[in-house]
Amino acid sequence: MTATEWHSAAATDTGLLRESNEDRCWIDTERGVFLVVDGVGGQAAGAVAAETAVEAIRESIFLPGAAEERVRQAISEANRRIYERAQREPGCRGMACVLTLALVDNDEITVGHVGDSRFYLIWNGAIRKMTCDHSPVGEDEDAGALTETEAMLHPRRNEVFRDVGSRPRSADDEDFIEIRRCRFRSDAAFLLCSDGLTDHLTAAQVREIAERYDGDAERVAASLVEAANAAGGRDNITALFVAGPQFRGQRRASGNRTRPRGSTTRMDRRNRLSHLTGRAAFLVYGLLLGLLAWAVMRFKG
Repeated sequence: MTATEWHSAAATDTGLLRESNEDRCWIDTERGVFLVVDGVGGQAAGAVAAETAVEAIRESIFLPGAAEERVRQAISEANRRIYERAQREPGCRGMACVLTLALVDNDEITVGHVGDSRFYLIWNGAIRKMTCDHSPVGEDEDAGALTETEAMLHPRRNEVFRDVGSRPRSADDEDFIEIRRCRFRSDAAFLLCSDGLTDHLTAAQVREIAERYDGDAERVAASLVEAANAAGGRDNITALFVAGPQFRGQRRASGNRTRPRGSTTRMDRRNRLSHLTGRAAFLVYGLLLGLLAWAVMRFKG
C-alpha cells in the first residue's frame, strides 16, 4: 500500500479543565508514520517531554532496519533524550511521557506502545483495541476484573507503570516497549489516541463516530475530540485517524468530501465557546418561539 492510498488527520485540544496541552502528535503520510504522545510531569515539563519524544522519533524512525527494530530504536532514543534532559534541567526533573507509534509498511502495521495511550483497529463494523494499558486499572480491565465503564470511572485510571523518559532503558527491555502487529486492510481504519479521549468515550462510541467517515478524516478526528469534551473534557485530548482507501463508514454522511492528507487540527477554547454559544442561542431562540406561540393561542382562546 502506498502513502497516496490512505487519508489521515489529527485533532488535539487542551480539554475543558486543563490550562495547557501536553499532548503532541505527528503524521508523516508519505512514509507511513503516525505518533501520539501524552506528556507526564505537569505543566511545562510534560510538554517538553512530549516535544522531545516527537523530535527524537522524527529523527530516528527512518534509519535502516526492519520495522520492529526501527520502532524500538526510535522509542528508545526518545527515552534517552528525555531522561538526559531531565538530569540537566532542574525544571524538567521527573518529566516523562507515554506514547503510541505506528509504522505502516505495505499492508502491515507495526505498533510500538508505552503507557495508556491507545491504538484501535476498525474493520468490518467492529473495533478492536490492539494495545494494553500499562496501568493497574488497565490490567484489571484486560483481565475482565473491571468492565470498560468501571475502568473509565476508576479513581486510579490515570496511573501508569510504564513510561518513556523516567529512567534509562534499553530498546529490548521486556517491560518497556510493547510491540503489536496487524494487517492494514484497504477497507479498514485505525486510530491512535491519548487517554483524554478514552477516559470519556467507550470503544463503541469511538467506532460509531469513526463510521461516519465519508472521505474527510479531519472531520472524524475533530468529532472524536468534540465528543470527549462534551462528555467532560477532564484532560488533554488527541485523536489521530487513518482510513484505508476503501474504508467506508456504516453511518457515513451524504457526499464524499476529501481534505488534504496528514492534517492536524488544534482546537482552542475560543472555538469551543463559539460552538457552545451558538447552540445556546439556538435553544433560546426556540424557547422564545414556543412562548410566543403559546401566548398567541391563549389570546385567541
